[in-house]
Amino acid sequence: MILEIAANSVASALAAQQGGANRVELCTALELGGLTPSHAQIALAREHLRIPLYVLIRPRAGDFLYSELECETMRRDIETCVALGCDGVVLGVLDAESRVDSARCRPLIAAAGKLGVTFHRAFDLSRDPAQALEDIVALGCERILTSGAQVSAPDGAALIRELVAQAAGRVAVMPGAGITAQNIAALAAATGAVEFHASAKQQHPSAMRHQRPCLSDMEGGEIRSDVEQVRALATALQTAVPEHP
Repeated sequence: MILEIAANSVASALAAQQGGANRVELCTALELGGLTPSHAQIALAREHLRIPLYVLIRPRAGDFLYSELECETMRRDIETCVALGCDGVVLGVLDAESRVDSARCRPLIAAAGKLGVTFHRAFDLSRDPAQALEDIVALGCERILTSGAQVSAPDGAALIRELVAQAAGRVAVMPGAGITAQNIAALAAATGAVEFHASAKQQHPSAMRHQRPCLSDMEGGEIRSDVEQVRALATALQTAVPEHP
């Protein structure tokens, strides 16, 4: 059983490690679905983490239909991850018909070299999840992050179970979105999945003593992964027993 934490900062990554996570997916802007972190954040996370570090490769918010310039941006970000000694990257590209864009994914995966590759929740926007899974297997990705094409993984549990059965060990199917310590064991039983993705995030109040009420949107506290939430997820997952489809 593997617990991956979506960490939106180096502080969140360290909290994930302290709480017992097995792997970190480093990103920024979780409120936008996650974006690629800076070179410095990746480097610092790599220096401080003892657990595997994957980095989200997503140049902007919105859909997953990318231009040539955006694909080149992603390729160079992947090269940075390779140079800094990361363990893997998390990516995904769709075409205008909401199919996996294999032609644009291949150069990105090639740039990753020996790094592991996760196909992210662009998968959930694909028009045919069963075909998308086969395309992703053909690309050589090691896992798919999915909510079962629903707002949350518990809502998409039925499709996730079908995908786990279809994958048959060729690619890991990792549920993500809306996963908590209270539902992770049931989700494992319902889907047969053995890897799970959560953010375990918590709002921390600002330590600023002087604030300007009319600019309150600029003065909120930090949102980051919480050690105790991660620990609760890890503990609950240790007792989970997946029922293989």
